Amino acid sequence: MTRSDTQFERIAYPVGFGLLVLLVWEIVVRLFDISPALLPAPSMIGAAIAGSLPILWGDWVQTVIKGALNGLWMGSFAGIALALVIDRFEFLKRGLMPVANFFAALPIVGLAPIMVMWFGFDWHSKAAVVAIMVFFPMLVNTLGGLSATDNMQRDLMRTYAAGHVTTLFKLRIPAALPFVFNGLKIATTLALIGAIVAEYFGSPIRGMGFRITTEMGRLATDMVWAEITISALTGTALYGLVALIEKRVTFWHPSQRG
Repeated sequence: MTRSDTQFERIAYPVGFGLLVLLVWEIVVRLFDISPALLPAPSMIGAAIAGSLPILWGDWVQTVIKGALNGLWMGSFAGIALALVIDRFEFLKRGLMPVANFFAALPIVGLAPIMVMWFGFDWHSKAAVVAIMVFFPMLVNTLGGLSATDNMQRDLMRTYAAGHVTTLFKLRIPAALPFVFNGLKIATTLALIGAIVAEYFGSPIRGMGFRITTEMGRLATDMVWAEITISALTGTALYGLVALIEKRVTFWHPSQRG
């Protein structure tokens, strides 16, 4: 029987490996004298972050707070709400799901320019793109979770004379929570990607996507990598926050044991 890792080990291993990657990266860039325009060293990226904190903060607020998080909560709420409605009516499940799958396949590079035309160049169009992107994972995962209960559990609720609403809140929604959180973990990553990519097609003079395209045109790759680093750290933090909430809310689920 293998022992389970301690909390310290679960953190120390990835952090240690990440530091090793940064060290090898630094050595390779300096050893082979790679041009900063192609690949800046981690130390150069760190200097760019330290020297551009006000700019990076403004970009972060514009992209993450205004664009990604607003789109995330709107798309997630809409996906969960529609899943509850579709689950109640079988004809909606048969009619709407194929349409939902069709819209889920639409490319972001096609949606972003349209949203910019509809909602303007500020964060509203980016939030709209994000909402569309996260809507479908939340819809599909919530519907899957609502169907996760077996016949014996539903029969037991009927023996207690439980109606649809009682069964929904006492049995089916709790059973769906692990699926909902899986959808949220997918959605947090999609939200950040969607907000950044949407800024490529029109943005005010701030935002992570705007900064990446602008600095890349100037071959200031250290600033580009600084934005990428902030984006990666933000995505990891959002994913970790959702996972932490999931662990607290669904502590009873087998996936949270051990």
